[in-house]
Amino acid sequence: MAKTVYVGMSGGVDSSVTAALLKQQGYNVVGVYMKNWSQDLPGFSCPWKEDYQDAKRVAVQLDIPFKMFDFEAGYRQKVVDYMLDGYRSGITPNPDIMCNQEVKFKLFLDASLEDGADMIATGHYARIKDGRLLTGLDDNKDQSYFLYRVTEAALQKTLMPIGDYRKPAVRELATELGLATADKKDSQGICFVGKVGIKDFLLHELGPQPEGAVVDQFGRTIGSHDGAIFYTIGQRHGLNIGGGLPYYVVDKDMAKNEVYVTTDLQDDRLWRKQIELRQLHDINGGLQDGQKLKVRTRYRAELVDCRFQIEDEKAWLHLDSDIRAITPGQSAVLYDGDHCLGGGIVV
Repeated sequence: MAKTVYVGMSGGVDSSVTAALLKQQGYNVVGVYMKNWSQDLPGFSCPWKEDYQDAKRVAVQLDIPFKMFDFEAGYRQKVVDYMLDGYRSGITPNPDIMCNQEVKFKLFLDASLEDGADMIATGHYARIKDGRLLTGLDDNKDQSYFLYRVTEAALQKTLMPIGDYRKPAVRELATELGLATADKKDSQGICFVGKVGIKDFLLHELGPQPEGAVVDQFGRTIGSHDGAIFYTIGQRHGLNIGGGLPYYVVDKDMAKNEVYVTTDLQDDRLWRKQIELRQLHDINGGLQDGQKLKVRTRYRAELVDCRFQIEDEKAWLHLDSDIRAITPGQSAVLYDGDHCLGGGIVV
């Protein structure tokens, strides 16, 4: 008997083609729209109704059942509050990674299985083999970086069919099938919130922040900022410091409400050769002390050779070459060839 697969349909082309491919492969496909956020923000209207309608249109075209799961409360608690707490503490969290961990591969998976699904499917550019997470075939679109906190148990219950395709081929498939979302642009911005920028979102949620000093590498106050939470290590733009060489953010002190900058690209504070990780996640239990791996410290960043080490019950990465602008709160994701082993949050 054919397995029943609940496909997370966001109203975009990737999840639309995912549903179409699985139907072609003989699964009993059910489309599900996850309602994670519906609130409009000043100057930005949340696109959830439009996305819901687009997903529903594709489900009608494919002649599959369609449902909506409301995860707004869980999304607010697990993703938004996590993100806001992170910014308040001075780090730069990644809400997309937390959304995958807590919403798509926990709330959605559990709700789908409870509702009668055998498996779930998503439109991610990654591959799954025997409970292992592999990179997507399209290096330019590979999303394994955002998926590294998913559990092996969840992967065993998940399909990601477009991981075997390149993005242009997915668009072509959508056009050939006449799907309503074939020409729809990829979404930008925070996870499900739409096109709103992170600073606008933080201002809306946390309100205006106290101004403070911008201090250069010589200890001189050279300007003021409109809230230390808005600044990220390595940031160059939006500092409002005129004249001369560009300045880069190298550190910040939340207690003093100061942001530290430098014009020196070789400043030691901009580069790191060791990374401490917290909340280490080992997908398949394969991480070993002394193991030589590759690490990616932000989405689409180059892979860098490293050695994984456990010292005093802490996880460390010793890099073969210095990496610039390692950002506390972001994720360092570990690879052995095309196998994503897991990773952790940068300290």
